[in-house]
Amino acid sequence: MAVATRTRFDATQRALAVGLVLSVTLVAFESTAVITALPTITDDLNGISLYGTTIAAYMLADLIAMVWSSETADRRGVRLPFLVSVGVFIAGLIVAATAQSMIFVVVGRFLQGAGSGGFAPLAYISVRRAFPQDRQASMYAYLSAGWVLPSLIAPALSGAVTDAFGWRWVFIGITPLAVSVALLTARAMRSMTAAHIDDRRASRLPLAVQAASGIALAAFGVQGRNLLAAVVLALVGVCIALPALRKLWPVGVFRARRGLPAIVAVRFLVTATFLGVDSFIPLAADRLHGARPIAQGFVVAGSAVFWSTGQAYAARRGDRLSPRRGATTGFGLMLIGIAATAPVLSPSWPLALTFVGWCIGGLGIGILFNPTTVASMSYATDGREGEISSQIHLADSLGFGVMSIVGGATVALSDHTSLSLQGALGINFALAAVLASVGMIAARGVRGYGAAAAA
Repeated sequence: MAVATRTRFDATQRALAVGLVLSVTLVAFESTAVITALPTITDDLNGISLYGTTIAAYMLADLIAMVWSSETADRRGVRLPFLVSVGVFIAGLIVAATAQSMIFVVVGRFLQGAGSGGFAPLAYISVRRAFPQDRQASMYAYLSAGWVLPSLIAPALSGAVTDAFGWRWVFIGITPLAVSVALLTARAMRSMTAAHIDDRRASRLPLAVQAASGIALAAFGVQGRNLLAAVVLALVGVCIALPALRKLWPVGVFRARRGLPAIVAVRFLVTATFLGVDSFIPLAADRLHGARPIAQGFVVAGSAVFWSTGQAYAARRGDRLSPRRGATTGFGLMLIGIAATAPVLSPSWPLALTFVGWCIGGLGIGILFNPTTVASMSYATDGREGEISSQIHLADSLGFGVMSIVGGATVALSDHTSLSLQGALGINFALAAVLASVGMIAARGVRGYGAAAAA
């Protein structure tokens, strides 16, 4: 009955829906494929010390770009920031594909992060502005479905391409796909305009640059070999970043205050938890188990598939799965997944069991994501969709970025101290478990706008 009463899409909405899903698929394919190839890239270019920096560069660029694109979308429409983001993304693919040292891979990943970060809030903004309210929740689920196909084929395909032709062809192969998707999606966006609001708000871009600079300084510090210098730089970086983040996020995020602040806090914690495990499983498979690139990709493929499965389940449950319950359940499943995945640190542990264990973690983040997305966008008023969307994506990006910095620092530490790689990865997994536990507490304040108003 509910399906029969839903508003039907017109031709423009159908075209835009296809374009948005394909754009998400492109970003998902690139992200999944490159993570699979990254251990091989660091081996080839002798860049293990920059493993975490490569991940962090992507996330920091993502942070700055999402604020710029969301502001531009609020003032000038979504098409301009979309085209700029795709252009920067393609430039990043070319730089990485031609890199002769690890530092150029870092630069390429920075540009790729800027491109994907610029697009990230545009999808949510487009859904909010271009689709009827009764179809918006399903559109968020469709966007999450854009991860399904890449999750199934990207790790295996990336591993096979890396084995047969070399890791550079992972970047080269994505380039024509990016051009094709850009042409299709930009055409569908032509009918969308700016919100035409009288917006005299100060730009948030300087704050984003300040936050990213502070995080980058902290990242540089913790990667160093001098303990005193590392501590000083990390503290200075945090002191630079925190004031900017307080202004970029809604008041009360650091206390997980009920409503939007708690949603933002939960999204930061869940993405940090996920990356603390997911990004380092391929490294464990490579260094501890001697697995080939295709096997490294297979081990994490299941988590991405179950992430999408969890989002589809949450969207289908609709009103029966409250944002608070979805968040609590998600963190609980992720804790189970971490416990089931941790034995990968033993070289004798079967990688097939690691695959199964981390599928549970993927299911957890999937069940959490859709309810919190719908709840967060319920706070978006006309002309402010970009601001709310960027706050959520900032939390996602910062969660990934901070954990990649910390996790990368422990891996780098194992490269030049007596700390073993097993010990470094064990620290990352333990920290992920702590973050998930804190997330379960923060989830108690998760509410959509309607629920918060009623309370």
